[in-house]
Amino acid sequence: MTEPTWRDHAECRHASPELFFPIGTTGAAVTEIEEAKRVCAVCPVQPQCLEFALRTRQEFGIWGGTTEDERRGLLKLMRAKGRDRGGQPISV
Repeated sequence: MTEPTWRDHAECRHASPELFFPIGTTGAAVTEIEEAKRVCAVCPVQPQCLEFALRTRQEFGIWGGTTEDERRGLLKLMRAKGRDRGGQPISV
């Protein structure tokens, strides 16, 4: 048996996966994005999820309460500072 991971405690495991991968960023997708972010807002492992998404460069979907564009912005800031969220040097 494997050890539980942060994913085992993720609030999104009870939601439809499609909610976290909306088509586009306008129209009906805005409502889906907001709903997915509400799930993330109460998730006990939101920081771990966001860290995973940044570290593995997840290009699609809502991860850790962020959209693709928001993660790109975070990565840009991290590159400018030369550090990851844990203070470790990053390679980009």
